[in-house]
Formats: sequence, C-alpha cells, structure tokens
Amino acid sequence: MVGSANLNIMVKAARKAGRSLVKDFREVENLQASTKGPGDFVSKADIAAEEIIRKELMEARPTYGWCGEESDDVAGEDPTRRWIVDPLDGTTNFLHGMPHWAISIALEHKGNVVAGVVYDAAKDEMFMAEKGQGAWLNDTRLRVSARHKMIESVFATGLPFGGRRELPDTLKDLGQLLPVTAGVRRWGAAALDMAYVAAGRYEGYWERGLNAWDIAAGIIIVREAGGFVEPIAPDDNILESGSLICANGAVFDGFAKIIRG
Repeated sequence: MVGSANLNIMVKAARKAGRSLVKDFREVENLQASTKGPGDFVSKADIAAEEIIRKELMEARPTYGWCGEESDDVAGEDPTRRWIVDPLDGTTNFLHGMPHWAISIALEHKGNVVAGVVYDAAKDEMFMAEKGQGAWLNDTRLRVSARHKMIESVFATGLPFGGRRELPDTLKDLGQLLPVTAGVRRWGAAALDMAYVAAGRYEGYWERGLNAWDIAAGIIIVREAGGFVEPIAPDDNILESGSLICANGAVFDGFAKIIRG
C-alpha cells in the first residue's frame, strides 16, 4: 500500500514501538507490573511503547492533539486533528505470555477517524487503512468475509471481568447468539478483533464499555474493508460510548438485531 505521509508516520511509529514490545515480551516473566484496577494491568513495556509512539508522532506533527491510554490528553494547536493511541491493546495477554496483542494508532480529523493502524508485532501483521484508500494487511488488500448465513458465521466479543457492569448484557447476548452461529471467540484484544473482521477471519464483533483508543483505528479498517460499524445504541457516538457492533454487510442486520435486543 502506498499511503499518505501521515499513514507512513503511523506505520513507522507502530513498527518502532513494536520492536520494543517484542523485546520485552521475550522477557515477560521479568516485567514489573502494577495494577490500575481490577483485571487491568499496566507494565513498564506499555508505558515505554507509548513514549516511543508519542515522540514519533508529535515530532512529525507537533500541532496535532493527543489522546493516549497511558498519558494525559493534549489539545493541539490544530483543533481539528488528534492522534488516538493504545500502545498495547491486550496487556493481560502480554503479561501472561500469550502472543495476541497489538499497537493501535488512529488519526482523527474533525471528529472522524481518517486513518488507522493496528500492528500485531508478535506476528508481524500490519493492518492499516486510510479514508477512501481501502484496508490492507501488509501488502494484501483486505475484504470482509462473504459469508451470509449466521449459522456459518464466527463472531468475537470481550467478556467483562472484575465485576464490570457490562456482564449481564453480555451474558444475554451470548445466550441469544450462540445457538444461531458457528461460535463466539474471546481473544482479549479489541483492536485485533476489529482487524480480524476486516480480514474476514470473523464475520462480526461487538463489545460494550470500551475506550476510544481501543477501537478508533479498527473503525476505519473495518469500514475500508467493506464492513459496517455502528454504535449499539443507534444514536450514540461510538468513540464516546465505547459500545459497538461491526460485521460484514450480509450478516450485519441480523447480528445487530440480536445484540440490540
């Protein structure tokens, strides 16, 4: 993919942070971790990766705003543009030695995500998209799955942990969805779940109570791969509510009907 200057900056930052994370991942047993909350861990590796990304992005585009998981928001001189960054989506997987985690970087312009990168450094899979330019996995163009029957479709979600309030709704969703599908997966990294929908590995994904940095890049990657992304409550703003449904066009309506109840 021949991307814009901004997308190339994002890819470069993701790869640089990815090298740092892969090095730390090999020594995961020695990482010092502290808890931010129930079931939500932050490691030295996480913070170091965000510092790398922030330095790369803000040096290249010093007037843009910043929204990152591990640091305070910054309002840029250019109020129309901001970076939205999760330096390590799937931190719990990372700290348990499971190679399913990613770096997520998005660029927002006037409230809309216009470019996104999700980098699975452990597998060297770079998912990326830019508005109007399609979605890509490394050098391969992405398209959502063509499956059109719910019973043949695989979906993904996150399972609430540590007493989170989304548990009753998620259990209800699973009770209605599991009997009419080929299965539901829970791999613990929202950014990769969305990237996998774009790549046709899942037919759809839904989750509640996420943060903007978990899903911003995934939104444009799914849409540019031909998929649909909507808030669970139709009138919500996805980045503000953190609750969304995404799927290929063939199963979206049936899937959304179940999740929206």
